[in-house]
Formats: sequence, C-alpha cells, structure tokens
Amino acid sequence: MKFKSQAVLAAAVAVSNVGVAQAHVFIWGVFVNGVDQGTFNGIRTPAYNGPPPRGYSNSPVKDLNSIDMRCNVLGDNQVPHTIKVAPGDNITLDWHHNNRTIADDVIDFSHHGPALVYLTPDPPTENSFVKIWEKGLYELGPTPFSPGKWATTWDIKANNGLMNFRIPANLKAGFYLIRAEMVGLHEADARFDQNSRRGAQFYPNCVQIEVVGDGTVELPEGVSFPGAYKYDDPGVHYNIYCSTERAPLAPCTDASTYKIPGPTVWSGAWLETTQVALGPVTGPTTATRWSSWIQQSVVTTATYDQAGSPVPVATSRYTASWSLAYAAPTASPAL
Repeated sequence: MKFKSQAVLAAAVAVSNVGVAQAHVFIWGVFVNGVDQGTFNGIRTPAYNGPPPRGYSNSPVKDLNSIDMRCNVLGDNQVPHTIKVAPGDNITLDWHHNNRTIADDVIDFSHHGPALVYLTPDPPTENSFVKIWEKGLYELGPTPFSPGKWATTWDIKANNGLMNFRIPANLKAGFYLIRAEMVGLHEADARFDQNSRRGAQFYPNCVQIEVVGDGTVELPEGVSFPGAYKYDDPGVHYNIYCSTERAPLAPCTDASTYKIPGPTVWSGAWLETTQVALGPVTGPTTATRWSSWIQQSVVTTATYDQAGSPVPVATSRYTASWSLAYAAPTASPAL
C-alpha cells in the first residue's frame, strides 16, 4: 500500500483494527474450532469512508473492475497477526454492523443475497481464488412473491452474524487469505455500469491464516478478483423482489433458478459444514472513535477539538499495491 508518509499509514492501520459506527457489515472476529482468536486479529478491516459521526467502514464495492473486489479498501494492507489453522479445522467468522454483541443487527434485513468463501495463497495471483463454500437462496416462499430465505438475512443475520466453513482436508501448509463475502441484491435489478446509484452490493473481507501440518493438497486454479464476476451474470443482475414480500419492480426470473456468482465450489472442499459450539469473545465488542478515513483514494488524518469535532491535519494519496511474494507482517508503526 502506498502512502506519502508513515504517519498517515500508521493512522490508517490503527483505524483499520478498531471498531466501527454506522457500518454495513464486516468481520469482527474469527473462531477456530470454537475458540475466539481476538477481535479484529488477522482481519484486514476495510477503511472508513468519512469522518465521524457519519462515516462508516465497509462501504459496499459495486465496481466489479475495481481492485477493491479482492479484499475491500485497504485489503492489500497486511495486519500484524496471522491466525494458525490446520486442515479440517472449523472456522466461524463473526460478522457485525455496529458492535460485536448478540444485540447487533448484523446486516439490514433488506440486504437479501448470497454468502461466499474463497481461499487463495497469500499474496493472491492470477486465477488463485478458489471457492470453498457458498449459500444463496435456500428456501423458496409458498408463492412467487412471498419471502424466500437467503444466506445473508435468513441464515447469517438470524444466527447473530456467524458464517461457518472448514479448512480443506489435507491442505498443504503455507500462508493463505480467506476471502469471505456477503452480497446485497436489494438494488441488483439495475446494473452498476448502467446506473451507478444502484447495482449489486459486495462486502468482501479477508483474513490472514497460516495452515500448518504436513498436508499435500494444493489449491487448483481458481478465479481472479477483479474479474470473477460480470455485470450481466444472472447472480449479479437479479431482481431480488421476486423472492421476497415486495411486488416485482421488473420482470422476474424464476427464483428457484438463482445462480450464485462465481465458479462452482471446489470438489476438494467439505460438502457439509455444521456450526460448532463457541467459547467467549476475546477483545473489545464496541466501537471506538476513528481519526483517519479514505474518500476517492485520498487519506485524511484528523485530530479532535474540544467539542469533539474532527479537524483534518494531513492528507495523502492511497493506491492499492499488492505484493507479488509473501513477506511476514510487521508490527504497526507507532503513532
């Protein structure tokens, strides 16, 4: 990641590892076999998109050609902690909106859509993202326009933000990124490339892991981000209201034929994943005030006056810069 100064980089790294107010949805924690790894540990948390109190982290990505489709804004930025896992481990991602508690609403109930998980070596290369889990529209309503049950709202939201999958069996040891994603189709009856105010909303988030053990299975060729999804894909340009309680705004496709975006799930992934019992959350559960944000690739760093209002003190330019070879993360620079 390229910034003009270490001070601005430090602020951006610091803010990317704290809580968030007025967010859409992103990952706050990771459980491995039911054990919490600590709030925000290993997670490349997206940047805030504006100052307090109205800015929020994880503004959706809608431009399918943007590098932010990989891991969201700041997704190229390593975080100090990497989570150790073994083949076959049960992973539970803890998605939230405003705070990491069961009282949090996780994601707005209008944001019906699929949820997906990819795995890639770290750093990603061309065609390196392999899908290992997905869930979309899994139960139709009794009539064409009655509520259907979707992964984002009826599964993950209803289960307090928990998304469950497993590390592939016998996977070769090494450093990987988990790319997890929720997709909101509530405006997907329009295409973003034709109407930039609408279009499918993608919420990708990446987690750094190290797979340990003596596994021998390598990931097969996968897909690239950006590039895996197209605006005319039937799972991207889709009238969600055909399977919800609202009357259709545009001609409907039979909801039973909905196709989740991207490739099929890899044959080496687990066919079934069940939720495991979870231990207590470790780390903060509520938001803290942030002092750095990114708007249109411009990083602003601020202090606060006596009234608690942000006062910008520095700006710099952010350009995503993905490494071509793995390098161990370093500690965040001191503020």
